Amino acid sequence: MEWLGIDYRDPIFGLMVLFSIIFAASFLTHTFNLYKERKSRREYRKLLDRFNLGTLKEDDYVHLYTTYNLPFDSIILLASTFLHKGNYNKAISVYLALLEHVTDNVKKEELLELLGTTYFKGGFLQRAKDIFLKILKFSPRNKKALHHLLIIYEKLKDYDKAEEVLESLNEVQVDIFRDKFYISTLKIIANPTMSFDKKSTSLMALFKMNKITERLVVKFLIQFNKPMFWENIDKFNPIKIIDLLWYLDFNDIDFDKVAQNNILQEIYTAKGYIDLAKDSNIFELSVLITLHHEKSKIKADLNYEYLCTKCKKVHPIYESRCPHCHSILSFKVEPMLARKFYEADQSLQ
Repeated sequence: MEWLGIDYRDPIFGLMVLFSIIFAASFLTHTFNLYKERKSRREYRKLLDRFNLGTLKEDDYVHLYTTYNLPFDSIILLASTFLHKGNYNKAISVYLALLEHVTDNVKKEELLELLGTTYFKGGFLQRAKDIFLKILKFSPRNKKALHHLLIIYEKLKDYDKAEEVLESLNEVQVDIFRDKFYISTLKIIANPTMSFDKKSTSLMALFKMNKITERLVVKFLIQFNKPMFWENIDKFNPIKIIDLLWYLDFNDIDFDKVAQNNILQEIYTAKGYIDLAKDSNIFELSVLITLHHEKSKIKADLNYEYLCTKCKKVHPIYESRCPHCHSILSFKVEPMLARKFYEADQSLQ
């Protein structure tokens, strides 16, 4: 028996039938998947119409993920609306709810990172620490977890643990050169068993090894060991610490040392404490020196802001670690001319 000239026992006929069946099955499967996807999208849009974006409840996020098969990244993006609004508790609730349903290890690690980071941003340092330690149990080379753990231990003043984290970061090829000096400096300053003189000597030894700790060392010496500060004044860069020098009390200034340093002369002439500098290459100081020499009725002063040289964010106060990008000792002091306010005793006259 033949069909279209082809014997049904012919192998070619069998192959044609097989390919026809495969094609039909593929076509039907593809059509069904398209229908299912369109149906899911319609239901997903209907669900979103019931809510305002960003006000979905925790169970709604889980529902979108488990029932409507919304991609994991899309769920995380939706949940991030809480973070943008500063609602850390809501974001944490979403991540915790999703963790109960996510089985993929990569996605679970990503969720734990988000959860730990949100705890960190919200100020829940102990909880953040626990989450990052949990991540490191099954992913010990997770650089993000190690980096956040380092900052947490720093904030908790647990510098021994911070040094342990630095060693782990070093093992995963992270440059810890600056961080090592930074943590060592903080550890000395916080040591309750060391005298101020011993701390001062140790801090100066670290500073001589690496000048990145200059700001921390100067601030400590000004507060606890002014004689050593003025003894080593030529080792410091006055421009980098101009705000600390500017706000020094008149009686705490060694004017014999000032007379030997041109920049210090400019700073304290601009301040009005002495009359040794004629001008300055620093615009703000130059203006104040000119006003001082001319005995102008215009009263001006210096205020300061701090520019992070890494992320370029400007901050009103100095912090040794940038709160935005978490880089260490990256602030540059930026002087600004400002109106001078009278002292309290003058305002009463």
